[in-house]
Amino acid sequence: MSLFAGQARAEESIRSGELEVAEYAPARNIHLLNGPLYFCYQLGFMDWLSEWNPDVLIVESNPRYLTTPSAIKWMQGRGRPVIGWGLGAPHLSGPLASFRQKGWTRFINRFDALIAYSQRGADEYAAYGFPREKIFVAHNSVAPAPVTKPDTKAKMADQLAILFVGRLQARKRIDSLLRACAEMPGTPRLVIVGDGPERQTLEQVAAKVYPSAEFVGVRYGSELKSYFAEADLFVLPGTGGLAVQEAMSHGLPVIVAKGDGTQDDLVRAENGWQIPPGDDNALVSTLRAALSDVERLRKMGEESYRIVSQEINLEKMVEFFIRALNSVL
Repeated sequence: MSLFAGQARAEESIRSGELEVAEYAPARNIHLLNGPLYFCYQLGFMDWLSEWNPDVLIVESNPRYLTTPSAIKWMQGRGRPVIGWGLGAPHLSGPLASFRQKGWTRFINRFDALIAYSQRGADEYAAYGFPREKIFVAHNSVAPAPVTKPDTKAKMADQLAILFVGRLQARKRIDSLLRACAEMPGTPRLVIVGDGPERQTLEQVAAKVYPSAEFVGVRYGSELKSYFAEADLFVLPGTGGLAVQEAMSHGLPVIVAKGDGTQDDLVRAENGWQIPPGDDNALVSTLRAALSDVERLRKMGEESYRIVSQEINLEKMVEFFIRALNSVL
C-alpha cells in the first residue's frame, strides 16, 4: 500500500522512526504559467507509480496537476482504487464558469473516495455530484491529542498577553496586529515568535507604533511551550494556521483570519473568532472585545483544549484516512 504525504512531514516521520516501512521519493515538478492558469507537471511520477506499484493511491484532488488523470487511469485499469485528498472544489464564476465546472465534475467523479480537510471542503465535493457516503473529513492536523490539561487559573490577569507564532511573512499581516495592539487599552503584552523575511520591516513598524512588542525569534520545544503557557490569547491575523492547533492544545482562545475552510471546524464561537482577511477594523474590534472579559477568555480556552483533545488531532486524522482506505479495499 502506498500513500502520498507532505514532504516535510514524510521526511520527519522517516527520520524519527515513526514509519517503520516507508519510502520517500522527492517530486520533480515543472511549474507552468501563473495565477488562474497555473499548472504543474510532475516529471517522473508515472515511472515512480509503475515501479512502486501500489495497492491504493492517494493523490491531491486538484486538476492543475497534469499527471493525475494518467495516474488514475493507470491504477483503475489494474482494478486498484484511487483516493483524492484536498481542500475542496472551488465556487466558479465568470464567462468560463460552466466549462470549468464540467471539467471539475468529470475530474472529481473519477475518484473512488475523497478525503477533505474540512466540512466545507466535503460540502464542495458533494456539490459537484460526488456521493457523500464516499467523502471523509480528516481535519488537517499536525499534532497528537494533548494529554496534559493546562492550568489557566495560574495566569496573571493584570497584563494580558497576546501571542503570535509563525513565519514572519507579509501574508501573515503581523503589521496589522501591531497597529491593532496600539489601539488597545492597558497596553497588552505582545509576543511574536518566529523569523522570516519581514522581521526587520516589522521591527521598524513596531518601533513606531508598538515599541513594547517582543520579537523573540524562533523557539522550539520547552522554550516554545513556555510562551504558550504565558499567553492569554493567540492571534493569527493573516493566512496560515498550523500553529493554531498547538495554541489550542495549550488552552488558548484564538483569533484567526478566515481562509480555505480548514479553520471553520477548528475555530468556533465557543473558543474564538474568525475575522475577514485584510479587515484591520475587524481585527481591532475583535481584539478589544476579546481582551475585555478575562473570565470569558479562560472559558474559551478550555473549549479550545476540549476540541483538540477530543475532536481534531493527528489520531483523528489518521482514523479517517483509515476509514477512507477501508471503504475502497
